[in-house]
Amino acid sequence: MPKTAQFYLLSDASPAQPNLSATECLACDLAASAWRLGKRVLLACETEAQALNIDEALWQREPDEFVPHNLSGEATTYATPIEISWTGKRNAQSRDLLINLQPQLPEFINSFNQIIDFVPAEEAQKASARERYKQLRQLGWALSTEQAG
Repeated sequence: MPKTAQFYLLSDASPAQPNLSATECLACDLAASAWRLGKRVLLACETEAQALNIDEALWQREPDEFVPHNLSGEATTYATPIEISWTGKRNAQSRDLLINLQPQLPEFINSFNQIIDFVPAEEAQKASARERYKQLRQLGWALSTEQAG
């Protein structure tokens, strides 16, 4: 199975929510969509605070939009389909899809066959995204881009 990475190009007009950036909102929606397709997802956040914000946003979704999720390290009887981790914190459980919100590629990317990443409109963040794109291309991943929204 070829390793694939999808980069979403965000514009300044991409919708955001209170306490969430446009990138984080899209990451939540993509995680929910992947779960509905039967995939198990790891949302890799940059910080614990970002992970907590995303966790809270997922809990506040409408009942018919609910997605089962947990923070890395939380004791759960059964593994949830969506796990939210942050730099330095990762559960060893295997997942189908990595949604990367970190400014660099996590060291564990090779345990995934599919990655979703983001290209924000802000120039410094865009430069980091280009670097991640180049690294994945050098590693032989099949890359694609899509305009968000």
